Amino acid sequence: MAPWALLSPGVLVRTGHTVLTWGITLVLFLHNTALRQWEEQGELLLPLTFLLLVLGSLLLYLAVSLMDPGYVNIQPQPQEEAKEEQTAMVPQAIPLRRCRYCMVLPLRARHCRECRRCVRRYDHHCPWMENCVGERNHPLFVAYLALQLVVLLWGTYLAWSGLRFFQPWGLWLRSNGLLFATFLLLSLFSMVAGLLLASHLYLVASNTTTWEFVSSHRIAYLRQRPGNPFDHGLTRNLAHFFCGWPSGSWETLWAEEEEEEEGEGSSQAV
Repeated sequence: MAPWALLSPGVLVRTGHTVLTWGITLVLFLHNTALRQWEEQGELLLPLTFLLLVLGSLLLYLAVSLMDPGYVNIQPQPQEEAKEEQTAMVPQAIPLRRCRYCMVLPLRARHCRECRRCVRRYDHHCPWMENCVGERNHPLFVAYLALQLVVLLWGTYLAWSGLRFFQPWGLWLRSNGLLFATFLLLSLFSMVAGLLLASHLYLVASNTTTWEFVSSHRIAYLRQRPGNPFDHGLTRNLAHFFCGWPSGSWETLWAEEEEEEEGEGSSQAV
């Protein structure tokens, strides 16, 4: 590996996140917070639990930021004759989409300029991850947000528990300045993580993505339909997102919704 590869944005962002995570954890242990008081009293269960949660959130962060988000394979595949039932399930009304860089663009995929690849079920490019959030890592991204929010809220409480306000200003600033800055930082991160988690849970519940939600007026396969063609109800949306059930391409699910709408229209006409 070339030396300058160590200075790539991905390496710098992930290193910064790791250093910041353990740095804040160290501050909480070194100051007179509830965490340190539990440790001094021999109650090690809660401190160990906190450390395991921090480690778990860090491992989830690295997994999401390093894994393939669902890149579209641009290698030429051997052509196979389409089965009759498969051809019948995909309506001709689905607009053909082509990426000028990757040449192929399946339904719900989008080309990411930062990654220079097309990503299946593209949600967004996360600068804090230095990776796209797509079909393969979106469930882990939501799990990471949930665990990170728990860690941040607990860390905010611990930082607050160590602040002592009944001291002269100069003495207080020297003894509590770093811990107070940590409290403000954790509070800010908690609000951001909470808003992100709430928004993504809403999107998951309706089986849509951030890109589709923001740019639905510019996406051909969404402009053709009055509603979200991928929304099959809360239970089915959650099962498909977290468990991959029911399986199948987005073109197939799009076609199923089309057939249901046509069936409803025929019954109403009768």
